[in-house]
Amino acid sequence: MDSKFLAGIAIGILGSICFSTKAIFVKLAYREADVDAVTLLALRMVFALPFFLLSAFYSSQKRSNVSFTGKQWVMVALVGCLGYYVSSLLDFLGLQFISAGIERLVLFIYPTLVFLMSSLFFKTRIRKMQWWAVLISYAGLLVAFWGEASIQIDGNIFYTGSLLIFACAVTYALYIVGSGQLIPTLGAAKFNSYAMTFAAIAVMIHFLLTSETSFFEQTPTVYLYSFLMAVVSTVIPSYLIAEAIRRVGSNNTAIVASVGPVSTIIQAYFFLQESVHALQLAGTAFIICGVLMIGYKKRASAQTEINN
Repeated sequence: MDSKFLAGIAIGILGSICFSTKAIFVKLAYREADVDAVTLLALRMVFALPFFLLSAFYSSQKRSNVSFTGKQWVMVALVGCLGYYVSSLLDFLGLQFISAGIERLVLFIYPTLVFLMSSLFFKTRIRKMQWWAVLISYAGLLVAFWGEASIQIDGNIFYTGSLLIFACAVTYALYIVGSGQLIPTLGAAKFNSYAMTFAAIAVMIHFLLTSETSFFEQTPTVYLYSFLMAVVSTVIPSYLIAEAIRRVGSNNTAIVASVGPVSTIIQAYFFLQESVHALQLAGTAFIICGVLMIGYKKRASAQTEINN
């Protein structure tokens, strides 16, 4: 079995777990402070931006550095803004209306969207093992959130939040597909640094144009959760996911990310006091099986996926 491929799977799992903490921090901030989605997202990016600027400068100083073409600059900016400006904003808005558990359920339709987009736009071949892995993972997600989704929620609020998270899933899938095409040429660290920098700038412009609040008038609680989101849920996982895409491809990274909902269930139980149902625990086993199936791909298949 290819050690590089297995390492990519492990990196993707760790990145997905870190990303899953975002919903917890957002819900905690909403619960403990009077803050809106745009302000919270902007503060997250303010704290994250120095890390990305430093990484961008470092990657540009390497001897192996290759200058972007004009088209590549445009694509990096577009993909970065889709993934971490538009998608994140939709996610933050949706979390005002639905629980962290429901958010993960709707958001994690994106691996299927990644498969369809890759096949449609880039003629990427979807292998039988990948289909089985995603089906098993989604069966686990369905079982895991069956109890959560059956809870009586105000219909208008539920559908509004779900629609926002669905749109978030579409834009994030576009980010995964686009980054999968750019990273092999540009490099994972360099791509991520510049893509996140463009996204951070877009978020701050949005804040300055639309918000009547100030960065300097927030409570210590808001600053704390924004900083934790910046480091734990943004900087660290963004580089991990970019590296996972480089090693195992965007399709496999999308499937591996299905461990995120399980992580959210556990964290929501401890930090948000959201209940855990027996069906959620049963679904966890299916999700783990789906992820493990990715690790048993033959080396030749893994190399083909990386080269696509």
